[in-house]
Amino acid sequence: MQVIRRVVFNQKGGVGKSTIAANLAAVAASRGKRVLLIDLDPQGNASHYLSGQTRAPEGRSAMDFFNQMLNISMFSKDTTDFVSDTPFPGLSLLASHPELGELMAKLETRYKMFKLREALEQLGDHYDEIWIDTPPALNFYTRSALIAADRCLIPFDCDAFSRQALYNLMASVEEIRADHNAELAVEGIVVNQFQPRASLPARLVAELKAEGLPVLDPPLSSSVKIRESHDAAKPMIHLDPRHKLSLEFVALYEKLA
Repeated sequence: MQVIRRVVFNQKGGVGKSTIAANLAAVAASRGKRVLLIDLDPQGNASHYLSGQTRAPEGRSAMDFFNQMLNISMFSKDTTDFVSDTPFPGLSLLASHPELGELMAKLETRYKMFKLREALEQLGDHYDEIWIDTPPALNFYTRSALIAADRCLIPFDCDAFSRQALYNLMASVEEIRADHNAELAVEGIVVNQFQPRASLPARLVAELKAEGLPVLDPPLSSSVKIRESHDAAKPMIHLDPRHKLSLEFVALYEKLA
């Protein structure tokens, strides 16, 4: 069975990448899938969300994983050795680290852009789905994730500036697909923080659909409950499975599955 590898990508910060990646990964695990979430954002929001910890366990982070690529030896660890368990059954984590940014220049200089894809191809016997959370920039880590994944989700937060940025994002994905990863495709645009009573969000979503862009239903509602979810370090499916937002995450995952 082929492992599904998804990347959640947007160059803009604050659009819900980490929230979407963590919640959809949690839904997948709750359905009995063996799931790995990889957090490549040095801010580590997804890592804290799924582990409740501000720091990764010693030697078990994305920084340690990438650092090994710069210090290859005959005693190199397997990729699974950098992965940690989470409190949620079936859901594992390759946690972020605040020093990821310091490694980036070295990784770029030594052409390590394809190493993440090689590593994920070796994890086929361990996971059914791999989700990748990315930094809010088109940098080494984001490009590595787009090269490693076969499906891309783009969060969209319903304003005119985000709409223009959306076209640029689609073009960036297409460039990676054309140059480095023919299997990569935009699986869908995830509308986040949607307010159905406001006229602008509804109009923008309708216009994007009319243009033929792959806007996914349902949109994810704006809710203060998500802050409680973040504070408790519990994805919505575990915090309050009957909440409207939890049901939207489940319905969204079902559309993807």
